[in-house]
Amino acid sequence: MKQIMLNYITMSKKVYIGCGAGFAGDRYDASIPIVEDFKSINEPKYLMFEVLAERTLAIAQQYRINDASKGYSPYLDYYINPILQDCLEHKIKIISNMGAANPFGAAKRIIEIAKEKKIRKPKIAIVQGDDILNYMSEKDILNSPTMEGLDIKNTKITAANVYLGAFPIANALKKDVDIVIVGRSVDSALALGPLIYEFKWNASDLKMLSSGTICGHLLECGAQVTGAYFADPGFKDVPDLYNVGFPIAEFYENGDFLISKPKNTGGLVNKATITEQLLYETHNPNQYIVPDVVADMSELNLIEEEPNKVLVKGAIGHKKPDLLKATICSESGFMGEAEMSYAGPNALQRAKLAIEVIEKRIQKIGLQGKTRFDIIGAGSVHFSSSEENTYNNELDGDYRIRSAGFFENKEDAEQFVAETYSLYCSGPSAGGGARTSITKETSTASILIDRNIVEPQIKIEII
Repeated sequence: MKQIMLNYITMSKKVYIGCGAGFAGDRYDASIPIVEDFKSINEPKYLMFEVLAERTLAIAQQYRINDASKGYSPYLDYYINPILQDCLEHKIKIISNMGAANPFGAAKRIIEIAKEKKIRKPKIAIVQGDDILNYMSEKDILNSPTMEGLDIKNTKITAANVYLGAFPIANALKKDVDIVIVGRSVDSALALGPLIYEFKWNASDLKMLSSGTICGHLLECGAQVTGAYFADPGFKDVPDLYNVGFPIAEFYENGDFLISKPKNTGGLVNKATITEQLLYETHNPNQYIVPDVVADMSELNLIEEEPNKVLVKGAIGHKKPDLLKATICSESGFMGEAEMSYAGPNALQRAKLAIEVIEKRIQKIGLQGKTRFDIIGAGSVHFSSSEENTYNNELDGDYRIRSAGFFENKEDAEQFVAETYSLYCSGPSAGGGARTSITKETSTASILIDRNIVEPQIKIEII
């Protein structure tokens, strides 16, 4: 094993990529240990932040609609502030989809942060082209069959974004920039883009593109590959989870790569953590489809070189898809949510009665919507309150009811939550701790579109 390791160490070039966030709202300080490790490395080094799920983009689109200057990740300041100066000083390039619905806004905010910190202005590239409303008609979008989510016909589209690949990121890096900001791209492209740029791969280098995609897939969810989300006490123990280190990839020019974590951090990297993340959100390990390649994981070999360091090799690549996935966001009315707690003797029976009261009340007043009622702590995760024998028969305990409903107009949602609030004096004994909320809802669906429509629209702007 040591000889294998020495062979990799002496290879002519390697690229380091760390992941500082795996979702919007991930730990704000997770990138700091990565940056500290990177300071002493003279090879090319990149820090990616992956913060954009379909739901997150839908929320960002609502921010943009309400305020044209917003729509980028609301967590941008928390992630960029602690590491921007070090990244600029130590030539650590930042790649992120923090742009969400407004990549220009994200770039401008980063420049403002640099000004506030009195450090040099970063050179930022913005990848455009994911917003298909700029070059596809709403009629064509609405008439596209959905592959996931709700039927989008007869809805009002608020946003439509296609998943871009990694080559636009690689092309942006050719502009000698410090930071690349994208909107909607496939998550693994945040790692594949720098690899394409550094190793000068082209579209026919399918094995390399596949290996880079798999590397990006392992990094994209942050600490999920270093023991977080993996941990299950007594079955899969992970040391010092409170201090879990986020992942670092050390990628070699032959397509093999090591996954590890920063020094002096908790967590765990082994074949089991790697395998779980490989299979996460993977419908078919033989056909992991992204815009640049169809990655095949079936022949991967995982080698534990040393504690918390796993070598990944053996990726296979197939021809890229002709169609690209796009996420469509549309208005879907309002959701009302309300909660109330019952505790002490006979609490479960009082909670059941409270739900019965609400259900009969909304029937009496004629509210029309999609509703659900749960008793948290007695079946809310796996069951609906309408099913028989959902709850246990304990005589006392602590139970919280939750009512939720989707309605076309806000007034109905307001009336719905008021029925739970009214339980204070018009429901079973000793209800307390009521909370209510009403939110404007956006639904998402996915369609497939011809990639030839998309590729001519991709642009790179520098600010």
